[in-house]
Amino acid sequence: MTLSNDASGSPASPYQPTGTLRGRTILISGGSRGIGLAIATRAAQDGANIVLLAKTGEPHPKLEGTVYTAAEQLEAAGGQALPLVGDVRRDEDVAGAVSAALDRFGGIDIVVNNASAIDLSGTDAVDMKKYDLMQDINVRGTFLLSKLALPALRASASGHILTLSPPLNLDPHWAGKHLAYTMAKYGMSLTTLGLAEELKGDGISVNSLWPCTLIDTAAIRNMPRGDHMVQAARGPQIMADAAHAVLTGANLRPGGAASGNFYTDEEVLAAAGVKDFRPYSLGAAEDRLVPDIFL
Repeated sequence: MTLSNDASGSPASPYQPTGTLRGRTILISGGSRGIGLAIATRAAQDGANIVLLAKTGEPHPKLEGTVYTAAEQLEAAGGQALPLVGDVRRDEDVAGAVSAALDRFGGIDIVVNNASAIDLSGTDAVDMKKYDLMQDINVRGTFLLSKLALPALRASASGHILTLSPPLNLDPHWAGKHLAYTMAKYGMSLTTLGLAEELKGDGISVNSLWPCTLIDTAAIRNMPRGDHMVQAARGPQIMADAAHAVLTGANLRPGGAASGNFYTDEEVLAAAGVKDFRPYSLGAAEDRLVPDIFL
């Protein structure tokens, strides 16, 4: 079973939201395709304002879409979009994105740290340029975007930082599997852990979200045997729905804290009432889906 389209042309979904992001301003890194664009599109369907900071200003031979085509998709979905060509590794680009969001929409309510680089090579094989790239985008980029948005988030009535990073699982298996990538993703997760504690008196929620299964993205498709791998993946819509549930304040863990959580997509959507995850599949049976790493 795959996602069908409803009468409006939007993907049908088993998720029935109880909250809305209408009027909220979201600053997202790397939102021109894949999971980031799916999250932004779901928010735009509510009527949210989306500020997209992404590197792809011109068409890329191996990557679909640009920050400008993504903005057109968001506006067609019902939101307002501000496309910005920039790199989370550059301080001036991130500062400019925060400033542009304030100028255009008057504030920032949500930061989504989506931009990430992946290389699953072992220590002998990993190129140090790839190591540096993962550290700069995943760790430093997440820290920088969160840091520079803090004054605006403090001024919001519902400030939230959501980072796409895994639970901090210190089982040696994951460090031994692909150490360079593990350090980069856990650096993002440490940012969630630390900021949640640091900002607990500022009214800003800080959480992470991670998929239970492989998700079909350009990064996966461009890996060796990527086209084969995504046949056992879910579509990005499951992460979009889960992010929406987190950001609208769904009661995900009754009695639990609103900040400092490491959620999985299935956990979030189950708490929101989803009982059947098959509509998110790209065709593979549930028992043939590939589990994502770190879980």
